[in-house]
Amino acid sequence: MSTTKVAVTLQADTLQEVDRWVKEGQFPNRSRAIQIAIAEMAARRKRRRLIEELAKIDRKQERAMAESTFSGETPWPEY
Repeated sequence: MSTTKVAVTLQADTLQEVDRWVKEGQFPNRSRAIQIAIAEMAARRKRRRLIEELAKIDRKQERAMAESTFSGETPWPEY
């Protein structure tokens, strides 16, 4: 994966926390700590969006569609 260098501005206490993680060996350097933090945040946001979209599903409509598509197979389980 290619990388691009960017400059970020952090509050002093946040940078101290990142430096502590690096010193403790949790991350090899500041850049990697920040890369992983952003990747984890992006993954959480994707999961949250999926959960929000799933919450919009009408279960009765979903069941009717599934039963019409898979008629003759195992019955759809009750929620």
